[in-house]
Amino acid sequence: MFVYWKLEDAGSAHTIHHLARAARRAGHEIVLYAKPDPTYPTECSLDVESADAVVFLLEWNIYLHHDEPLDIEGPMRRCPRERRILIDNDGMYNDALRVDGDYNHQTPEDARIRTELYDRISDRIYQPTLQPRRPGVATYLFHGYDPALERDLPPGPREYGMVYVGSNWFRWGPMRRVLGSVEPIRDRIGRIRLIGHDWLGAPWWIGSPLRNEAYRTEPALLERLRVEVTAPVPTEQVVPTMSRAQWNPVLARPTFNHLRLVHPRLFETPAAGTIPLFDLDEAHVKDLYGEAALELVLGEDATDRIVDVLDRPGHYAAVVTRVRRHLAEHHSYDQRLRELINLVES
Repeated sequence: MFVYWKLEDAGSAHTIHHLARAARRAGHEIVLYAKPDPTYPTECSLDVESADAVVFLLEWNIYLHHDEPLDIEGPMRRCPRERRILIDNDGMYNDALRVDGDYNHQTPEDARIRTELYDRISDRIYQPTLQPRRPGVATYLFHGYDPALERDLPPGPREYGMVYVGSNWFRWGPMRRVLGSVEPIRDRIGRIRLIGHDWLGAPWWIGSPLRNEAYRTEPALLERLRVEVTAPVPTEQVVPTMSRAQWNPVLARPTFNHLRLVHPRLFETPAAGTIPLFDLDEAHVKDLYGEAALELVLGEDATDRIVDVLDRPGHYAAVVTRVRRHLAEHHSYDQRLRELINLVES
């Protein structure tokens, strides 16, 4: 049983749906802690007592969604501690840290409060990183790769040169690097489109300092580079939308890159019919995608890499094919399910 928000259109909710389908194929059952709802993709149940384990999937926001808090205390009262598992999906179970304007906690006191909450929930705490920083934290990557999503790769006509699907939220620094690499060769790229929330600025109700940190952007630069900015697409349209471009940058928030946390887009982009180009540390890329993926790292010579992708799309499509094989072997949802079962039984 997962304790998480009952959301229609969010990456982690989609990951739970994938795991639930893998569980059904293997003769197991994964449910979401929520009132029964036959229209929801994952079965919902409030029967905590019958669960072999209760997995608390916690992120930065545990406070309000649709004006309701995430119910953490209810499952805790009804499930013994030894059957509770916690997945720290956003790296909150760390000391306060700041990286390139991004942070996991605003103050050390915030970090202490969150740590005490997680310690109260479970002795078994996992993070979706191959390199947990805090002693006692173990690895469970949670998100995975679905080969069924794979689309045909370039070469071939594409409507866009570059597309990025995802919201701003501390990502302007990485996006600014990518756009800076594009600027010298802008006329070769074709149409560029950013699809997601807040690339043109923060919502009006957001105050400082969050407005200037999480929502930092440069609308004048976007206009100068003729970047189209449009609203988010539903989760099931993410891969088809990315497939409309010759290449897609793969970004992470600075804290996620620093902690090497994985998130859904790291697995969805290689499945799309596009060339993924990683604005990530080389070691992180090699550990997750294998040696072949190093050819897809933007690195310090990002402009040259982009030009080479435009000049040799067939070569890079072959590289992506090798990366896909690696992901299918090591990071499928069937593999994630086996790992989860091992956590429950340990």
